[in-house]
Amino acid sequence: MENRTRPVGRALLMLILVVTMTGCAISRHVVPVDSNAQIEKIYVLHNERVHMEGINQALVDIFQSLGFESELYHGDRPVGALHTFTFTANWTWDMAMYLTYFRGTLLEDGRVIGEIEYDARSGGSNMSKFGSTESKIEPLIVEMLERVR
Repeated sequence: MENRTRPVGRALLMLILVVTMTGCAISRHVVPVDSNAQIEKIYVLHNERVHMEGINQALVDIFQSLGFESELYHGDRPVGALHTFTFTANWTWDMAMYLTYFRGTLLEDGRVIGEIEYDARSGGSNMSKFGSTESKIEPLIVEMLERVR
């Protein structure tokens, strides 16, 4: 009798492992900007619905650290602003606050030229979901802009 239950026990253990591991995914998606794009200044639209202190300015700082002039704006796109960046972000509590979802879109005169997405909504027990918001977003922005200039 004992020999018959071992395969069932192993199969159950494998099933639990598969379910646990697939439920711990963090996805990252980048649509890079075309290499012939010429970007001098990126205007970041202040998102008032995102309540994490400092994220709006952090995006400006990331663009500036990559060599792009950048400025935060409120409301309508400033006159003469060719390149704008809009975003949404959500955080969740699980022993600490962490970035759950971020989507950013780089536009050229209102037309999408690059996108980034960070999605930890299925992060479950994946401990890499913890860490600073900037450490999750900056590599994606770098990848989005790596062919520019």
